[in-house]
Amino acid sequence: MEIENFYSSPFRGTKNYTQEDVPVAKATGFGAAADDYMERGIDLNEQLIRNKPATFFMRVNSESMVDAGIHPGDVVIIDRSVKAVNGKVVIAVLNGEMLIRRFEKSFNKLRLLPETSKLSPIDIDPAYEDFSIWGVVTYVSQKV
Repeated sequence: MEIENFYSSPFRGTKNYTQEDVPVAKATGFGAAADDYMERGIDLNEQLIRNKPATFFMRVNSESMVDAGIHPGDVVIIDRSVKAVNGKVVIAVLNGEMLIRRFEKSFNKLRLLPETSKLSPIDIDPAYEDFSIWGVVTYVSQKV
């Protein structure tokens, strides 16, 4: 093997590497015609998440929303940037405990409504209880 014909990487581990140091590659031919009709796969992040920094996933460990189709073991997608309005399913923090319930606000009265007959609604009095809406449930992924 002759030294003059020995080819190696031009990069020598320095930051002085420039565009001129890249050898030219001459490509011939054309792309496959089928590439024009190729579709991308479905990206669930693009479809289900609107605001990445404010979106969280949680696994449900309660039967409080079974009549709404949210069962134990299901994964809910929560967006903390969405405003909680009347009728939305929310993750609420009540006295340090996280609850999944339907939010109801009427005549300046706050309630958390379960979607099961086994539990009763919770009336919220902000003057006496530590209460906040942690986020709004935007999607549910059913456990299979």
